[in-house]
Amino acid sequence: MDSIFIEQLSIDTVIGVFDWERQIRQRVVLDIDMAFDIRAAAADDDVEKTLSYKTVAKRVIAFVEASEFALVETLSERVAALILDEFDVARVTLRLNKPYALRGAAGVGICITRERSA
Repeated sequence: MDSIFIEQLSIDTVIGVFDWERQIRQRVVLDIDMAFDIRAAAADDDVEKTLSYKTVAKRVIAFVEASEFALVETLSERVAALILDEFDVARVTLRLNKPYALRGAAGVGICITRERSA
């Protein structure tokens, strides 16, 4: 299976478990890798037959900006589910980084892979 990816998509959102985190917007950075067969698009050089990374990015940005989850785990699961539900991808791997959330570390986060249900 081929892969279409979006790298370092930066989005500000409410995320965190502490009271002070619920009062501010923090940046999360997403790397999204989507399994998608590009052969039909490539054979005809037809943009209508491929997965629009711009459309995916705009949808993910809107969702994440409007969300207010406590856990990066929850946000990651919901973004992966959104991509699988709304776009024709067989599998999505999502890496969510919360920069500077831990003193001494450039970032912390989670990486998940989810597949479309049969």
